[in-house]
Amino acid sequence: MEADNRTGNVFHCHLTGIDETWVYALQVINKDENKALTTSEKLLIDPYAKSFNRHLVWNQDLYQDNSPFFIAKSHLTLAEFDWQNTSKPNIKNSDTILYETHVKGFTQQLNSIHPELRGTYLGLAEPEVIDYLKQLGVTSVQLMPVFHFMSEPRLEHLELTNYWGYNPVNFFAPDPRYAVSDAVTEFKTLVREFHKNDIEVILDVVFNHTAEADENGPLISFKGLANFDFYLNTEGDYKKSFANYTGCGNTVNADNDYALKMIMDSLRYWLTDMQVDGFRFDLAATLGRNGERFNQGCALFRAMKQDPIICRAKLIAEPWDIGPQGYQLGNFPNYWLECNDKYRDGLKQFWRGDKGLVAETASRILGSRDIFRKGKRSQITSVNYIAYHDGYTLHDLVSYEQKHNLANLEDNRDGHGANYSCNYGVEGPTTDQDIIDKREQQKRNLMATLLFSQGIPHLLAGDERSRTQGGNNNAYCQDNPISWLNWQMSDLQNKFYKFTQYCIQLRKQYPVLTHCLLPDDDYHYSAIHHHVYWIRPDGETKQVDDWHDHDNQCLALVMADDDQKYKMLLLLNASDEDSVYQIPKSSKKTLLIDTELDLLSPIIKTEDSYKQKANSLSLWQLDY
Repeated sequence: MEADNRTGNVFHCHLTGIDETWVYALQVINKDENKALTTSEKLLIDPYAKSFNRHLVWNQDLYQDNSPFFIAKSHLTLAEFDWQNTSKPNIKNSDTILYETHVKGFTQQLNSIHPELRGTYLGLAEPEVIDYLKQLGVTSVQLMPVFHFMSEPRLEHLELTNYWGYNPVNFFAPDPRYAVSDAVTEFKTLVREFHKNDIEVILDVVFNHTAEADENGPLISFKGLANFDFYLNTEGDYKKSFANYTGCGNTVNADNDYALKMIMDSLRYWLTDMQVDGFRFDLAATLGRNGERFNQGCALFRAMKQDPIICRAKLIAEPWDIGPQGYQLGNFPNYWLECNDKYRDGLKQFWRGDKGLVAETASRILGSRDIFRKGKRSQITSVNYIAYHDGYTLHDLVSYEQKHNLANLEDNRDGHGANYSCNYGVEGPTTDQDIIDKREQQKRNLMATLLFSQGIPHLLAGDERSRTQGGNNNAYCQDNPISWLNWQMSDLQNKFYKFTQYCIQLRKQYPVLTHCLLPDDDYHYSAIHHHVYWIRPDGETKQVDDWHDHDNQCLALVMADDDQKYKMLLLLNASDEDSVYQIPKSSKKTLLIDTELDLLSPIIKTEDSYKQKANSLSLWQLDY
């Protein structure tokens, strides 16, 4: 059927006499300079398709032979779905605890659910999985990409796969590889069951590039339909070429009307028809580009802000790409949240024992106000994290000093070089109890700091149970047990899980840990204000010279309510020496947690001073 009608640059037709069992692809007829018509031999994916008959797998022979069997076909209709009167949880940013996971990897090794459901949308919706998330205490699950994607030809040649899924071929359809039969219905089931249990669903979305790669990459969809309208291009000496600000061969031109409309349509579709709660935007700086330059007031960001549906969603930026001026942390519009890599790197270095970092660490704990300015942005803007999907897991961070990525078949050249990790004496697994104890304590320090900092904490799935990737800090192509969650826990792993669970409970118990409202910050109006000050070991307020002491590795933060019922005291000692702190005067001193002690319940203390052991942290409630 030819789309022989045209309105502007859009060709269209109306089809009759077909039923819902049909599947389809597109084919393009080009008109050359002499107005001769030529038909492309490549079948193309409809960019607006909502469902596919299978996932797309690269096949060199089928592609070169222009075989119609290469391309995945689109369904014409979607099944009706019963949402059972569920509604979105609408969790406040200040109450949000993000939990990043992969649809397949989370349940692939969960033997207690039916084999057919492992690694699927329905597997993630199983009651046992949801109970686990609720008991841990997370509020929002951030799913790694579920857009229909294709592994790169290079990986297929190496007999590897793009496990993470950051290579989309379509912005609307959930990938069929995570489905038992109907990907759309099963994804909606996942969202519905999460919402029934007050858990949000956040999608990691890839609008910055597609699987079509550079000029020499495969012709799958957008290239055959809009090419240099959809993709950002640069003018060379002889011809246009694709701008590559993503490292993936092409860059979606979100400043173009066609691409901008498609992104907006996709966002609204996932928020309304699929009922998700928000998005984490991969390489979000790309979406803010007007040509080469990043612009906070770009057309896409303005369109999102005024849209009555999109503006209510959680919008999380990965605030960089590899293009010119690609690092834009702190420069997104104020209604966005931003992944804060300065928090990640600063806290890693502080607890590793690097010196000269107390001032920066203090800033990170109180919401990175050097980046997200008072009165301009909320400190809840900062999405704090220690581990993400790219990089070491928390356990590997304290177990490896060198990346071990040989399984990726890139001669260990890939992955981050600056990991700020430490193995504490032995690379990888060990039976040395002293090293094991040191690693466990450092994990407790990092996890507790993350959960007691201002901003939105982001946990990587499995970190609460000491998941390891064997030192691989870039497991993007490892669709195997390297990446999958191991549901078998040792006593030591279970102990750390209980610790993480307890820290989350403490965060939820004390509002000042989730949102500290300061009198000199007028971004949020509130009748309640908190007061904070930093003290020295002698109990006196820190002075300017104290902040500039390069050898100081200790911090003590006091946070108090206006109603003067209690104060919170956070003590951090990243040095190798014990430090004795005078505890501020109070009618009752309650030690809530100390990472050096086997303590998961409060203890009343009567002493006026406290010895904070080396490489440890404690949190207190001080009643008046």
